[in-house]
Amino acid sequence: MLVLKFGGTSVGKPERMKKIANLVTATPGKKIVVLSALSGTTNALVSIGDNLTVGQGAKAEEEITALEKHYHNFINELFESEAFKAIGQEIVSRYFILIRLLAAGQFDNKSYRELLAQGELISTELFYQHLQERKISSRLLPALHFMSIDENEEPELEKISKRLKPLVASLLNIDIVITQGYICRNHKNEIDNLKRGGSDYTASLIGAAIQAEEVQIWTDIDGMHNNDPRIVKKTVPISELTFDEASELAYFGAKILHPSTIVPAQKYNVPVRLKNTMDEKAFGTIITEKGSEGTFKAIAAKDGITAINIKSSRMLMAYGFLRRVFEIFESYKTPIDMITTSEVAVSLTIDNNANLPAIETELKKFGSIEVDKDQTIICIVGNKIMNQKGVLEKVFTSLTEVPIRMVSCGGSANNVSILIDKQYKEKALNVLNEGLFGLK
Repeated sequence: MLVLKFGGTSVGKPERMKKIANLVTATPGKKIVVLSALSGTTNALVSIGDNLTVGQGAKAEEEITALEKHYHNFINELFESEAFKAIGQEIVSRYFILIRLLAAGQFDNKSYRELLAQGELISTELFYQHLQERKISSRLLPALHFMSIDENEEPELEKISKRLKPLVASLLNIDIVITQGYICRNHKNEIDNLKRGGSDYTASLIGAAIQAEEVQIWTDIDGMHNNDPRIVKKTVPISELTFDEASELAYFGAKILHPSTIVPAQKYNVPVRLKNTMDEKAFGTIITEKGSEGTFKAIAAKDGITAINIKSSRMLMAYGFLRRVFEIFESYKTPIDMITTSEVAVSLTIDNNANLPAIETELKKFGSIEVDKDQTIICIVGNKIMNQKGVLEKVFTSLTEVPIRMVSCGGSANNVSILIDKQYKEKALNVLNEGLFGLK
């Protein structure tokens, strides 16, 4: 069985949803189709929720009305017959009655999470009815029946598998099963979600849970590129990546893939393929356990980084110092990306400034603190590149005109991470593209 995930842009217009239907039916064998909300819907629902949270009910109602109108226009183009247009109208009206009921009640975090789930619920029901109109056999399997997270917001993969396998087995004669990405239930059995970009994660979790032949992530670009095509003109798609390489690239900024996607697939060795809905014949990128060593594969950039330098003479020969520093970040649930040390100082980076003032106050007990915001991590990835000679020489030769704030390597054989000021990001990506890949 295959798992095929389609994002918001892939189903964002009626003609694209029709194309997805063609693509799914043309794919041989059994498959589970995971859909995101229509493009723009989740952003609209977030805005509605934010307005309701601050008591701006009238503004929220304006946004609800505008979104509902968009859906009514959508179904008029999606369906051919008056009968199915009426079914579409009923679906949209039903969900927007619920949205207005949520808006009219005591709007809390539980209501907010339920509101955000409506986009995926609507898109999957519309897609299912589109297949019904075309007399394509399929079933709609709600993700809320099997997808769950624990009290730490981590997916319960074993429980998901235990619930999902018999559901899929019961649909023995059905080749197309449709479900929602992103949404789930939490440990209180309330509607929740896997956070933004979570539809990729859903597909990977499903693939792992049923040990699928392959998970396919369909987007609007032909696979993972060797650099950011929004910034660098000359980029090329990468045909193969290892799980470790893909994880590094996703974490450090490659937008095509949600950072958590690789984890369950890697655990059960389920290949992940990145494909382009605008050019289904393009090979895309296949992510597996296999890989070729010693070559630069790709570069990714992660913005919004804050560098913190802690200088203290007490570090000299002091055991336990780093543990006490790390305990501060742990207490404020703030992950650290990079770290470098010297005899009298430690520099580290974070990507979440929510608790930065409190963290600074705690760190000042150890010595002087310097904080640099608006930094960018450039991550250079390749399978076991650090086992090869001359890797750092090539990187630094490319970056001779870019001031480097920090360097981290050795923690992983698969990447070199460079911290620079964000103003040098575009230049760094372009000179690395030329220096490492010969592309300019």
